[in-house]
Amino acid sequence: MIDHPALSDEDRTPPATVAAQAARGLALREEHGRGGTEVGERRAEQLSDRRTVSDRDIKSMYSYFARHAVDKHGRDWANPKKPSAGYIAWLLWGGDPGREWINGLRARLREAQG
Repeated sequence: MIDHPALSDEDRTPPATVAAQAARGLALREEHGRGGTEVGERRAEQLSDRRTVSDRDIKSMYSYFARHAVDKHGRDWANPKKPSAGYIAWLLWGGDPGREWINGLRARLREAQG
């Protein structure tokens, strides 16, 4: 599948805020030995390196955030001393800035596809 031309490479490049959240997630995963999956770790590496996202990546990230928003209500979410595994995983996917960015890209894709 070819990526939709409605989004430029610049649009598809993770913003610095998203890259920073992903890098923080990687650091917390290393420090605490939990949070996220290998898929989440690869996503965090992509985002923290500011490598462009494909249409498939956008759909995958959108789905991740939709499924895991409920995790924000879990115990120890964002606890600075002992963050929950869900919080670390959320950061791996770009955190709240990642969710906002991906929601915008997905909306533009859907609009362009009619």
